[in-house]
Amino acid sequence: MQLIESIPKLRPRAVDAHKGDFGKACIIAGSTGMSGAAALAGRAALRAGAGLVRVATPKSVLPIVASIEPSFTTIALPEDGVGRISAKAINTILDAVGENDAVAFGPGIGVSGGLRSVLETLLEQEGLRLIIDADGLNNLAALKEWPAKLKAKLILTPHPGEMKRLWSGLFREPLPSQRQQQAGQLAQHTGSVVALKGAGTVVTDGQKIYINKTGNPGMATAGSGDVLTGAITALMGQGLSNFDAAVLGVYIHGLAGDIAAEKVGRVSLMATDMIESLPDAFLKNK
Repeated sequence: MQLIESIPKLRPRAVDAHKGDFGKACIIAGSTGMSGAAALAGRAALRAGAGLVRVATPKSVLPIVASIEPSFTTIALPEDGVGRISAKAINTILDAVGENDAVAFGPGIGVSGGLRSVLETLLEQEGLRLIIDADGLNNLAALKEWPAKLKAKLILTPHPGEMKRLWSGLFREPLPSQRQQQAGQLAQHTGSVVALKGAGTVVTDGQKIYINKTGNPGMATAGSGDVLTGAITALMGQGLSNFDAAVLGVYIHGLAGDIAAEKVGRVSLMATDMIESLPDAFLKNK
């Protein structure tokens, strides 16, 4: 695989630009007790430049999510008896997907048969640009032979535990010890872009590979992955390819974490600190 070291850039914004020029992002996220994941991903997408962000979340969770950030809009989804998105949400979700440039699925959604049904339908949407993270990956790992049905253009962002679950559902051979090999084989087998998170996050489409050098141990905290998901979704919507959006998202996310750690220290670093440091990270990467 070709090693990539240059960091992609966003195009300069035209003086007569409007919000539609910078992408419409839909983030399908949240469940009872996990409203923060949806809000973090939505706020990060805004800070990463999306022109319009919609957070689709269970109806009972929506007032909490909406109260955290007034700058994104929300979509109320039907839910099951424990506050997770239900299979009945699929028509509302498909309507939202058709109106957006990039879609994220997974932060804080939980795991259920209904969610797997929704995900199966999303995978079959021709040309849909979809990032799957967190519980989205855990639902994906439970689907049999999903790459054979895949029509969407995916970015997968597993941490090591999620990678193990994805691997066991797709391969008979043991998981390789080398992270680059893990990510490369998963990308090649599924035709997806993979961002294998951790120290030195590996991003690959199976042909090109990028090893991230930003970030620090303070970022190992709840919500960090939700921030990354929101950032990558926004960058997809602004016209970057899936690979470039993942590379720039991972780099900027880590850089924001480094900037935040300089202010508050690694011990005290929170996901919201990373979001607030995204502006400085983008300014440094001009």
